[in-house]
Amino acid sequence: MPETGARLRRWGRRGAHSVLGGMAAIGLAFTNLPLLTASVVALALTPVPFLGLALVPWTMTLVRKRADLERRRASRTGVLVTRPYHPSPERAMADGWQRFRWTVTDPATWRDLAWLLPGAIVGFTLGTIAVVVPLYGLAGLTLTPLWIWLATGWYHYGAIWSIDTAPAGLLCLPQGAVILAVGLWAAPWLRRVDALFARLFLAPTRAAELRLRVTQLTLTRADTVDAQAAELRRIERDLHDGVQARLVSLSMIIGLADELIDRNPAEAHKLLAEARESSGTALVELRHLVRGIHPPVLAERGLGGAVRALALSLPVPITVDIDLPGRPDTPVESAAYFAVAEALTNMIRHSRAHSGSVSVRHADGALTMVVTDDGAGGADPAAGTGLRGIERRLAAFDGTMALSSPPGGPTVITMEIPCALSSPRTMPSSETD
Repeated sequence: MPETGARLRRWGRRGAHSVLGGMAAIGLAFTNLPLLTASVVALALTPVPFLGLALVPWTMTLVRKRADLERRRASRTGVLVTRPYHPSPERAMADGWQRFRWTVTDPATWRDLAWLLPGAIVGFTLGTIAVVVPLYGLAGLTLTPLWIWLATGWYHYGAIWSIDTAPAGLLCLPQGAVILAVGLWAAPWLRRVDALFARLFLAPTRAAELRLRVTQLTLTRADTVDAQAAELRRIERDLHDGVQARLVSLSMIIGLADELIDRNPAEAHKLLAEARESSGTALVELRHLVRGIHPPVLAERGLGGAVRALALSLPVPITVDIDLPGRPDTPVESAAYFAVAEALTNMIRHSRAHSGSVSVRHADGALTMVVTDDGAGGADPAAGTGLRGIERRLAAFDGTMALSSPPGGPTVITMEIPCALSSPRTMPSSETD
């Protein structure tokens, strides 16, 4: 029963947030028309010297900001819409002609303009439905006491059956409850339909996806090189400041013990005991360092066993479901493990979740990892919660990450890495920890 109550509360919060999203869609729909009008006027004034060069980039910048806002709103419903624009040339911000040319020659600019009017119509219509239906149900729950208190003699309510008398007013209560429940259930789906419609216009075309892919590969390769260099510097620093310093100290202690062993055996024994303790500390530090590079449990038990061991070490119960008929290559396996570890760490630190789950599967030539929690939701890669680090880690292997985290939860992180598996499975397929 407590679990059912928690699910109902999450469902209610999700519906309420979607109703608020519908209100925002209604308001934003009214901004599309002025933006479209301003853009048309700016384009019409293009032949006017200097005026068009200044107005067109300015209005298109506003249109892009509006489109970017819609992309972010779509991502909150689980619909990922990638930003499709050409990267700006170096002189675009300084040279008016270059900026004008960069703006008007980008096909994404015209797709944004094409979306403004139909996007306003669809957003306003679906937003109105998402708002009006729950409010009408809420009105049914409040009409009866208002009728009794006001005694106005005017009564009318009904979407399922008509009510127009005070004695029948009590029938508003169940009808209003049904309408409210239907409205809260439908509101997230209406928001998702609006997001899917926006994706038709605002997502990149195939040519733009190819161009973005080339740009992404260039950036991810550079990020990978920088990350590897930073990791090497970290390892060098940890070795220099930790293990190396202890080994130097250990060597000095053994040297002193060697000098004192004939003249003062008791003091030499003390120094040797100190050396033994120092060597144990150095060994522990070295193990921690190795564990940060490649966890031994990952090498010994594979990705499934390492994820299970990680889940057992967390303070929140985690359900683990593994279906791997083999093992991926070591670099891919390591990247997948650390991506899951980072996602679970974010869950513990930020989501206030009571439980979570991890699913790891391989199908259609790709390793898919899904991390879910029942926390507060609202995760945002731009908020600095480690999600950008996961994206960079996966991007080094052409992997992707999709995030669905509406306010009120649940949060679902889906990570995918293209890869093949090698050795046969030796671990059981699924287990609950």
